[in-house]
Amino acid sequence: MSQSVPATVPALKYKRLLLKLSGEALMGKSGYGIDMGVVNRLAKDVAEAVQAGAEIAIVIGGGNIFRGLKGAAEGMERATADYMGMLATVMNSLAFQGALDQLKVSSRVQSAIPMPTVCEAYVHPKAMHHLRKGRVVIFAAGTGNPYFTTDTAATLRAIETGCDAMAKATQVDGVYSADPKLNRNAQRYDTLSYGEVLARDLKVMDGAAIALARDNQLPVIVFSVEESGNLLKVLRGEARATVVS
Repeated sequence: MSQSVPATVPALKYKRLLLKLSGEALMGKSGYGIDMGVVNRLAKDVAEAVQAGAEIAIVIGGGNIFRGLKGAAEGMERATADYMGMLATVMNSLAFQGALDQLKVSSRVQSAIPMPTVCEAYVHPKAMHHLRKGRVVIFAAGTGNPYFTTDTAATLRAIETGCDAMAKATQVDGVYSADPKLNRNAQRYDTLSYGEVLARDLKVMDGAAIALARDNQLPVIVFSVEESGNLLKVLRGEARATVVS
């Protein structure tokens, strides 16, 4: 009687990854706030990645609640507006942690702005300890400084924690020469150099984040968050995505 051969599990191309989510991704089809159905779906993707043996860090934007640049454009003092945006990222991070808790995935929120009654303060050795223990670490409050985007914060944290790559989740399957939803002739790229992103002013991340990634040789993978299970495909190098390196 023949025995069945167990299926080979694909190896992870990236063992430690920082996932960058926009705040807008969390609001789903709503115009504002947090859609917990979407958060739960994204948390399941992270849980799947952890179960596969990956070490996951996350940075979430705050644009679904408040955008500092928008507040400044409407007359608010820029630093104050940016601090309000940082607090919005803490709210999103706590919501995501709650979704991970429901899935029995151990996680920690670490804030660049200390708020000990709410979450841990960002301390590099402690973050590294959590990652090595298999806990998901959610970095909140950006860099803790105004005038820096969460893209820059995500790049900085990815470098600090020795991530193999940063995965930026978007609504499309990579980087295009123009918005593919508005321009059917937009060209999609499989790979790009950091210099090409900057020279062509492609809207991957802000220039400071791309320059920081370039200077530290951190690959940036742009993929679609709309497809369930895509994060694990990214970790295995199987996702349809654009790799900036």
